[in-house]
Amino acid sequence: MPEKKAQKPTTANLPEGAHSDFAESMSYGDYLSLDSLLASQNPVSGEHDEQLFIIIHQATELWMKLILHELHAAVTCIRADDLAPAFKMLARVARIQSQLIQSWSVLSTMTPADYLQFRDQLGLSSGFQSYQYREIEFLLGNKKPALLAPHRHKPEIHDRLEAVLKAPSLYDEVLLLLARKGFAIDAAVTDRDWSQPYAASPSVEDAWLQIYQQPETHWELYDLAEKLVDQEDSFQQWRFRHLKTVSRIIGHKRGTGGTSGVNYLSKALDYSFFPELWSVRTAL
Repeated sequence: MPEKKAQKPTTANLPEGAHSDFAESMSYGDYLSLDSLLASQNPVSGEHDEQLFIIIHQATELWMKLILHELHAAVTCIRADDLAPAFKMLARVARIQSQLIQSWSVLSTMTPADYLQFRDQLGLSSGFQSYQYREIEFLLGNKKPALLAPHRHKPEIHDRLEAVLKAPSLYDEVLLLLARKGFAIDAAVTDRDWSQPYAASPSVEDAWLQIYQQPETHWELYDLAEKLVDQEDSFQQWRFRHLKTVSRIIGHKRGTGGTSGVNYLSKALDYSFFPELWSVRTAL
């Protein structure tokens, strides 16, 4: 029986000019490290919906990595009194948050029965332990030193979080900016232990009141204030959708990481990153 000759791959139907030989060139998959990225979903059960659960959380972590990239850069710009690029970065974060809010709608297609098929196999792992989420909260100003504890087993992560905890938050840098611009901000606001939670100050509300009453005079600061309000508004919507999705899937069960679940998430909705930007609306 005659041997069949190996057929040469045809490129006849490729779009004109499209490259097809990547033996010595970087391809799309190479650039994005798709082999390692797509091999990172490792279910611990044989349940169909666990793949959804893993991918949603991994995609969230990727978006949070970009949020941190933008927020740290925005802080650097604000510290340097360079507000224009910071506006673009903060606007991008708000758009990313919109993606995160929508992701809960995908996860909520998983029913309580679906989740219970593999929940017990998650052990003590929980979103509460997300170190990127914790860094975002510290960077936005929700400073709680006790929340470093779940990361003590990984010194490089613990040290990074501790550095962000001890540094001025995004809002702290904005208030320092107001002081540099000549607003009478109390020393208790501008010279304090940055690792401790921020407490609202009448001097800060008065500064924002001046800015909101004369936006034409203080346009950049007025625009910055509204960008911050967008951040908190989006973040709170994300928190709310998280709470409702958890409530829909597990009710009031305790979280896998030991928290009170829905009750814990509900309390988080009461926290404000930028309190005077909300209270000033009543004072106007």
